[in-house]
Amino acid sequence: MKEQEIIKTIEVLRKGGVIVYPTDTIWGIGCDATNEKAVRKIYEIKRRLEKKTMIVLVWEKHCIQKFVANVPPIAFDLIDTWQKPLTIVYDGAKNIAKSLIREDKTVAIRVSKDEFSQQVIARFGRPLVSTSANISGDPSPLFFNDIEQSILDQADYVVNLYHDSMNEIKPSTIIRIHENGNFEVLRP
Repeated sequence: MKEQEIIKTIEVLRKGGVIVYPTDTIWGIGCDATNEKAVRKIYEIKRRLEKKTMIVLVWEKHCIQKFVANVPPIAFDLIDTWQKPLTIVYDGAKNIAKSLIREDKTVAIRVSKDEFSQQVIARFGRPLVSTSANISGDPSPLFFNDIEQSILDQADYVVNLYHDSMNEIKPSTIIRIHENGNFEVLRP
């Protein structure tokens, strides 16, 4: 079942589709993070202002260098040692959809710890957008059944895994690393 879901998800992503999928945190809406048209569709589904960017998921830490000009060495240490899912805001975003890059040229990236997401990203060969599967401003869905039907209806594919399991993980911690190597916590 999981293998079939990975194959189907990648097929939809290759066509520029939007998916609703389980992540290492909460249920998310995602697409190819290099496909501007698909990213804009997520903004429409969420009714989200474009000035609020979204998180990018990669399958392993060395992939970050493809999307960030200079990865501070401390980032790799933090990724290895942080206890819960960690999203890091990096300077010098590159090679991703423009609407995922903030005005200050930063991008938020997380290395997924979820086996399904990792497999999809690794085999697809591109990063995924990861944003909570909710209308902007509404509570994030911790359970599949909490996702509004309008979101499920607008997605091109809803991953058919873990619909009955409970996900008690909260959204990831978000930090920003400064040029001097210090970091600040933006969301605990």
